[in-house]
Amino acid sequence: MQPDIAFIRNRISRALAAVRGVLYGAGAHEIVLYAVRLRSDMESLFILITLGDLIGVPILPPYYSLRLLPFLVPNIASWKRRVLRERDILETDGLDLLAG
Repeated sequence: MQPDIAFIRNRISRALAAVRGVLYGAGAHEIVLYAVRLRSDMESLFILITLGDLIGVPILPPYYSLRLLPFLVPNIASWKRRVLRERDILETDGLDLLAG
């Protein structure tokens, strides 16, 4: 009798996980993608303001950049790659699902 209850619980938990996944995909997936993109844009802007002189855009005095440097070192390589890469015309913000 005990294995039957465990089997039923397992099936119910799997069904609930599937329903949660469908509801997430239907209602929250676009919002999560938008939040991740917004966070990435804000992070890029912050790094540009503090360390813009690495790519030729001096905005803040070097003193403040040097104070923030230990916190930004892990992100510098990926930020430079993201900012300086070539973009296609289809990558503009107006051509995604949220711009409707």
